[in-house]
Amino acid sequence: MAVYSGLDEASALASLPGDVDGYISICGYGSLLSEKSARSTFPNLTNFRTARLTGFRRLFSVVGAFFFTHGIANPKTQIPAFIKREREYRLLAVFPESLDGKPFPNPAVICASYTDEEFCKNKCSEGKETYFQPYGEYNVHKIWRDDVLPCRVYLRHCVLAAKSLGDEAYSNFLDHTFIADRKTTIRQYFETVGTGIMEEEPPESLKARYGG
Repeated sequence: MAVYSGLDEASALASLPGDVDGYISICGYGSLLSEKSARSTFPNLTNFRTARLTGFRRLFSVVGAFFFTHGIANPKTQIPAFIKREREYRLLAVFPESLDGKPFPNPAVICASYTDEEFCKNKCSEGKETYFQPYGEYNVHKIWRDDVLPCRVYLRHCVLAAKSLGDEAYSNFLDHTFIADRKTTIRQYFETVGTGIMEEEPPESLKARYGG
């Protein structure tokens, strides 16, 4: 059973107990399945490994600003970098386990679903209108939705990253990750309207970052 609590403030995240070197764990389930992508935010990353977490499911239901701006800043310290990278999410402390069932000794941080109302109230200090300005030309006025499809380039990247972690991680991603309707798995999505995604190359500007 996962034990978790809210970590929306940098001070709360930094207060989590870490390992002997003071590092905390991050549970990645999307682009953070790729060590290369993870290192773009965490250049001092150590002990990249696979784990199992119960009580959660992966869901493609957020409209990420990165997909419109094609850029994420690289701050000097890792906790602010992580909070900036995953700003739209609720941050939780969870207790994953290794694939052989051994619990982690310390909690890890995971990004969980939010709502637009909670995000605007708790994390959007500049105001909703200012936050949505970069989305304006795309007519996007809501972040968390149940009527969107995964960004094709991003989904391909996540699938390639999961596949690189082995057959168990790959199958788990396909069968236990859902599009925004919360019903259709990624495997089912690929069999219907998602055909051809894995054959598409990312644009030149994202080939290094979104190459799996």
